[in-house]
Amino acid sequence: MAAHIGRRLRKGAATTAVAAAAVAALSASQAPGATVDDQGRQSTGDATSAPDTAADDSATGNSPYYTDLPPLNSPAPSPSAGAGEAGDRSAAEAGIPATVLDAYKKAEAALREKKAGCNLPWQLLAAIGKVESGQARGGRVTADGTTVTPILGPQLDGNGFALIRDTDDGAYDGNRMYDQAVGPMQFIPSTWSWAGRDGNGDGRKDPNNIYDAALAAGHYLCRFDWDLSEPGDLRKAILSYNNSTEYLNTVLSWLEYYRKGTHEIPDGTGALPEDRSDARPGVTPSAPGTTPPARPGTRPGKPSGPRPSPSPSAPGTGSPSAPPTTPPPTTPPPSTPPTPTDTVHHLEDAGTGTLTAMAGHTFAERISTRAETEAGKAVAKVRIRFTIVGDTDTTFAGGESVATVTTDASGVAVAPALQAGERTGAFAVQAAVAGRSVKGVPYKVTVTQRVADALTRVGEKELTCVAGGEFAEPVEVKATYGGEAAGKVAVTAKLVTSADDPAENDKGPYFKDTDGKAIRTLTGLRTGPDGQLTLPKLYADDTAGTFLLRLTTAGGATLEVELTVEPAAAPSPGPDPSADPDPSTDPSTEPSETPAA
Repeated sequence: MAAHIGRRLRKGAATTAVAAAAVAALSASQAPGATVDDQGRQSTGDATSAPDTAADDSATGNSPYYTDLPPLNSPAPSPSAGAGEAGDRSAAEAGIPATVLDAYKKAEAALREKKAGCNLPWQLLAAIGKVESGQARGGRVTADGTTVTPILGPQLDGNGFALIRDTDDGAYDGNRMYDQAVGPMQFIPSTWSWAGRDGNGDGRKDPNNIYDAALAAGHYLCRFDWDLSEPGDLRKAILSYNNSTEYLNTVLSWLEYYRKGTHEIPDGTGALPEDRSDARPGVTPSAPGTTPPARPGTRPGKPSGPRPSPSPSAPGTGSPSAPPTTPPPTTPPPSTPPTPTDTVHHLEDAGTGTLTAMAGHTFAERISTRAETEAGKAVAKVRIRFTIVGDTDTTFAGGESVATVTTDASGVAVAPALQAGERTGAFAVQAAVAGRSVKGVPYKVTVTQRVADALTRVGEKELTCVAGGEFAEPVEVKATYGGEAAGKVAVTAKLVTSADDPAENDKGPYFKDTDGKAIRTLTGLRTGPDGQLTLPKLYADDTAGTFLLRLTTAGGATLEVELTVEPAAAPSPGPDPSADPDPSTDPSTEPSETPAA
């Protein structure tokens, strides 16, 4: 890499100096390595060692990428900035094709809503898109964001690249022998199968569509609850995409460059990168017919690297020595020793118990799977991919539907704990060998409804009202399970005839439906997160007496609440018109005045 950067520095003067300094500043306090722990999370590795994540556990399979660094000049130069070739290049590199830019920004907006704590900047997607495909080959996409022609990386056959045998039967990459990275964000098929998203709303998940690919990349970078505003989490996320320190530094340099300013340019007019990580001396291309496409500006068949030096001159002559007339004997290349993954014949359950949990709870049991050879011998250091399959919102810790764990010395991989969602019923978790098509293990998983084992009333005030009136105090209850608040538990409220007769009462207190009609049974009620529930207002008809409200929950908890309806007060009597008037006020009883004689 040092020689490569040195060549580019000599070629482009000081155009990369500031970018390299920015990378150094960003990287100084963080280690470049990343390893996977038993929870499926990646943690920082030793700063002195190279990253060592399996290729098929990254988004791209660690496939080749473009190594061009951004120019020295600011992407948004001031009016006084000098013009010239460097300024022109800066302006060109800062331009992002319109549809590609729109896809990045829409992906950021979607992640802001779905995973706000991730703090994904669209400039990170732009940086990765630049390094992976030169912004979809300069924005050569259709109106809906699909690349004009498929973008394929070289086949990952282990010949100068990672070894990933076919995982999709050629569905995405057209290759039934080995996988190839696909699309503008260069996902390998085995990753796209679970990470793919529909970003443009057409009902399809197409790795060659920039809207779909950008949204998938955003979700991939935001898994494991990473916060990309934190330098450490940012590094882990980028390394998980392509596990290379050089890749990390290149992406970081473009991220900082795009953060300083960009502008929209027409589709198809973007600047194309030139230098790829596999276009170097000593890197063997893949099998014939799958050689990486030539870099822009080179002729087909013309070597893009430096020409080999001529043979040294023979003593006493001024011309190069002639090549030997007899070719040297050739020996077949040594066969590649099998990897642990190659030796796996099948997977077996490693003693997993019953996988059942209540909605919203963490499963107490974790899935354990053992990798074995045909003879039944344990195989260590094999990556096992656990995939949740079926109509469920249950996830692994971190909110993902897929987790990859490496087998230990006993050949066993233990999946992260499952977190039950709200959707009840049965589904499956499929355990498979990452990068191999061998017999896996399906596990049946069941999520049951939320229940409560106790129901108590909140408050002690008597619940009374006058016949024909309404109860001033609402009925409030709390559900618990094992002494803890039982949230989102279904509750039924019913006014019953008596403690011994559960039939619905046809008189006394009642609720009102949306039309204002009297009803005496309520279903579909649920407790809040704190386990509490406040019932709707109760009314009373003209029947006085003591009545019973029975509440029941899923799980069998029952509570009976007494309601009292007092008789309406009798109206006060008015004056009796037939009664004799008060003689003191009756004018007829007053003495008449007798005129004096």
